[in-house]
Amino acid sequence: MESIVKKEENKILRKIVKVFWVFVIGSIIGYLLEMMVGLVQNGHFVSKQGLIYGPFSQVYGIGLVIYYLVIPNNKKNIEIFLISMFLGGIVEYIFSYLQETFFGTISWDYSNLLFNINGRTSLLHCIYWGIGGILFSKYIKPQIEKIDCLCPKIWFKVLTIFLAIFVVFDIIISSLACKRQEERKEGIEAKNNIEIFLDKTYTDEVLNKIYSNAKEI
Repeated sequence: MESIVKKEENKILRKIVKVFWVFVIGSIIGYLLEMMVGLVQNGHFVSKQGLIYGPFSQVYGIGLVIYYLVIPNNKKNIEIFLISMFLGGIVEYIFSYLQETFFGTISWDYSNLLFNINGRTSLLHCIYWGIGGILFSKYIKPQIEKIDCLCPKIWFKVLTIFLAIFVVFDIIISSLACKRQEERKEGIEAKNNIEIFLDKTYTDEVLNKIYSNAKEI
């Protein structure tokens, strides 16, 4: 019985590890895609990162995690496309809404496109998400499953732990810094040492350079 429980725990742990790596890989792929799109549109590289440190665009990371968890195996391309299209549009809409609600900014606005929903997502971008779902299911997901072979290795465990700590820190500090920037714009003074640190370290100049595509509402 103990052996069965341990095997089940290891199975759950490996699933969590794979989900984490899907998030990281998706975030990096999203960042690279955004950089390439920015290069084509503007003729030069523009910062498109979603977190202060590292080449991460977390909306893509979350999108790929949902692909991984929700899209069944052995589905036809049209089914994968429709599921991915729907889920991707939801993720994009929710992230846009949360960014506007908590930080008073938006990083994309599709109001000028046909069949958009409050400028947060559009039919065109949902189609992109659908295509992305097919590519993920056919090429990326099979590689992710191979992580099972790496999980027992010490170097992989250490790498995963350190990367997880870094990503969690990155998400927390990025959220705090952006929230504090919004408060500064509203004239709210720093009330404690943490907010003083954020004001000194993550100034408007620093954050505006990192999030150059973010616009105030």
